[in-house]
Amino acid sequence: MKKNIKILLINGPNLNLLGTRETKIYGNENLFNLISGLKKRSKQLNISLNHIQSNAEHILIEKIHACKNDKINYIIINPGAFTHTSIAIRDALIAIDIPFIEVHISNIYGRENFRSHSWLSDISKGVITGLGLDGYYWALETIYKRCLKVD
Repeated sequence: MKKNIKILLINGPNLNLLGTRETKIYGNENLFNLISGLKKRSKQLNISLNHIQSNAEHILIEKIHACKNDKINYIIINPGAFTHTSIAIRDALIAIDIPFIEVHISNIYGRENFRSHSWLSDISKGVITGLGLDGYYWALETIYKRCLKVD
């Protein structure tokens, strides 16, 4: 079993408003409760989970750049609207060459046409979309299983 699995969870713009923003799409649970639940599950799996949420693209990029020094094994990213606009985040993820899973709470393919294109999906190790907050947990479990197979 791989020891000391380190995951960085990145949440992009407007995800700080979970629980109050468009609850018919994103649900009623807030970001704090989501992260608390994910950290609890991570602890059960012996995973170190670090989290960042920012509405600023450059802050997310700087955190991605730091992943090598921080010895991150895997990334879970919900880039929010940056999914459809940020080639800079794409380039940062390519530059660090750390596997990641892209997560979206809503089904980006069932919404406005502009949301159906992701600049990250083709370089990701997987995409989870439309499963609500459960998508984060599926990403965590998938990474755990993948890291077990490595050793």
